[in-house]
Formats: sequence, structure tokens, C-alpha cells
Amino acid sequence: MTPVERFRALLRIPTISRLDLATVDWGQFDRLISLLPELYPAVHRTLTREIVAGHSLLYRWAGRSTLAPTLLLAHYDVVAASDERWDHPPFGAELVEGPDGTELWARGAIDDKGAFASILEAVESCIADGVVPENDIYLSFGHDEETVGSGAQAIVALLESRGVRPALLVDEGGAVVEGIFPGVDGQIAVVGVSEKGITSVELTVVQDGGHASTPPRLSATARLARAIVRLDASSFRARFSPTNLEMIRTLGSRARQPYRWLFTNQWLTRGILLALFSRLGDETRAMVRTTAVVTRLSGSDADNALAETATATVNMRVAVGSTVAESVEHIRRAIRDDRVTVTARNPSEPSPISPTTGAQWELLRGAIESTYPGAIVTPYIQLGASDSRHFTRICDAVYRFTPFEMSLAERGALHAVNERIRVATWLRGIEFYRALIRAV
Repeated sequence: MTPVERFRALLRIPTISRLDLATVDWGQFDRLISLLPELYPAVHRTLTREIVAGHSLLYRWAGRSTLAPTLLLAHYDVVAASDERWDHPPFGAELVEGPDGTELWARGAIDDKGAFASILEAVESCIADGVVPENDIYLSFGHDEETVGSGAQAIVALLESRGVRPALLVDEGGAVVEGIFPGVDGQIAVVGVSEKGITSVELTVVQDGGHASTPPRLSATARLARAIVRLDASSFRARFSPTNLEMIRTLGSRARQPYRWLFTNQWLTRGILLALFSRLGDETRAMVRTTAVVTRLSGSDADNALAETATATVNMRVAVGSTVAESVEHIRRAIRDDRVTVTARNPSEPSPISPTTGAQWELLRGAIESTYPGAIVTPYIQLGASDSRHFTRICDAVYRFTPFEMSLAERGALHAVNERIRVATWLRGIEFYRALIRAV
């Protein structure tokens, strides 16, 4: 079986994680775990494997030393997908000829079974080549990253109890992209050295119910809607983090004029740059501020009954340099209504910033540059949350990088319809992990 066929076998298993654990099909998770020794026999002969928190996986590849272990992270759970809007079945793992070569269409192709399978392929092939790592290498594969990350948290606790402090950790995150920065040509490898905080904020209105034929002047749903509109109209303050500024300097040094002058003279142009980031697009706007968007709404259970409780769930991503408390207070001030209760659920603060100098950063940079020659390697603040945020308490060098080339359309398909990856770039991702394994 080829690497691509093994990848397709994993993608066909719908390991969908859900907040309501009673609705999770755990049999699919068991099926994937049982299949792994068949697909990657050398990995399972050479490494030790533990099942943690029911379905998360922790592997240890013993090296010549235990002093500076490396931890490679991925998760194998995926978000739900419906066949109705996909051009190809989300769990069919079909190979499709695209404009830039053969594509593999499936939920999880990028997020995050792509990295999951690439890591296993890299380790399998390195073992076949006779590689013995200089230091221990751990593989951590979470089963519920898309919901609460309990598997990752349990693995952190287990490693901490054993006194294991990884010297380097690489998880999903930034990718190899083009055309995201004005004046900069060629490929850019963006590496997350921190990530925004995340919390769900619940807006709740409780009022008397009754028959819908005699509504009050301001129903619970209308009051909630007004709060949502006010929140949507109230942007969080834009500001640059030190990492934002380092990214601008790094990319600016390779930009065409007049962009080079604009990006490398920040003492004079910082205000202009902040305005520019706020207007370039959704990604750059989110880089410089906390974001909050309503993702779920609920009201009455009947068409003809007034809602006694109306709720909205706000997904909030907290900028580095801010806090959950500060951001929740912004929401309260924005909606200006004491009858709307604001409650933060499962708050997670922004992650510490990992170093962009020193041995670990250079190891990572070297692996990227050997895989993507000529790419500009730059730090950035990751916008999405990952399992890696739980590991920052046992590792100081936590980096978030998915070693695949991703177009804007491919990035836009994450957690959406028609998720897909080019086969050539997935195979190239395996080479990144091979290079990193040999370097650490």
C-alpha cells in the first residue's frame, strides 16, 4: 500500500468529535486506532504506544538521550461534514484532478489528518532507513482537539508527572502561503509562535413567555438581536504585538519598494501599518485585534410561543496582549443592556510567545528551508486554537506549523465544504517531518 492509499484509508474513517459526548460514534475512533498497526507496522514495532483519556495516543521513540526530547503533535478528530454541499463525498477520500495537480478531497485532509498521517509516514520511513534519533521523540495525537482538548490535557499531565519537558514541540498551525503580504513575492512559511486565546461567551436573555400572537414591545429574541447588532458594530481595539512587528520586519526586508521602506521604518509608519492591516482582509484584520462572532442562536421551541430564554453563543479569539476578562468587559460595554447576561465558558488565555532565536527555532527553520528552498520563514500569531496551547506549561519552544502549501481557497475550506489537499504538497510535508526528525 502506498503512502497516499494509507492516508485515504484514514480519511475514510469519520472520527467526528462533538461537544455532546453521547452523540460521538466512538466505534469509528476505535476502528482508526486498531488500523494504525496494520498501516504503520515499523512504528508499532519500534515505538511504545499508550492510549490516554480513552482515545488519544502517545508514542515514544527512544533516542540515544532523554535530555532534550522533541514532541510532534497532531489530532485525528474532525468536525462534522454533510454530503449535501460537497462536490465529492466528505469521507470518500476521492482523488480529483485539479488545476495544480491531483487533489485529495476529504474532511480532515488538512485539518488535521494530513499532519497526522505525514508524521506517521515520516517515522515509518526513517525507521526503515535505520534512523535512531539523537534524543527521544514523542508523538501526541489528540482525539478531541476540535471540541475541548481533553486528550491533549491528559497527555500533558502524564508527561509532566514523568518529568518530561520537551525541548521542541511542533503542532498544526501556519502553512506555506503566497500573496498574503503586499510587495512580497514567492513563498512565505508562517510559523505560529503563540496563539490567540479562545472562549465561548454566552449571551442570555430571560423574559416572560406567552403566546406569539400578543408579543411585548421588546421580546427576548429582539433584545438579544439588538445586543448582537451592537456587538457587531463595536470593534475591539487594534494593536500590534511584538510578534506582529517582527513578522512585518522579516517580510518587509524582502519586499519590493516602496513596501520595503514602509515595513522597515516602523518608528515612523506604525500607524499607517495598523490601518493597512485592518483593511487588507479578514486574516490580517484578525491578526491585530480580538475578534468575536456569533456562531449559534436559540430561542423558543415552538413557532407560536414567545421565547422565555434566548441565547447566542459568541466565539471569541483573544489577541495576544489582551485577556479574556478584558475582552468580556468589552462585550458588556458594547451591548449596553443589563438584562443580557454575559457568561464566559471554558476560557483560555493567549499563549506565551515562543523564542524566534536559538537552537530550537533554527532546527525548525532548517527543516522548513530544506523542504521549501527560498521560502521566507517568519513568526506570526496563530489565529485559531490548537492542542499546543495546553503544552506550553511543559515546553518553552512551542511552534505551530503545518508543512503544506495552501492556497486561499484551500485555507477557506477548513471547517467548511470541499476540504482538500494537493497530493504533491502532502507528500512534501512528509519530507519536512523526515528532515526535522533527522535534525533533532
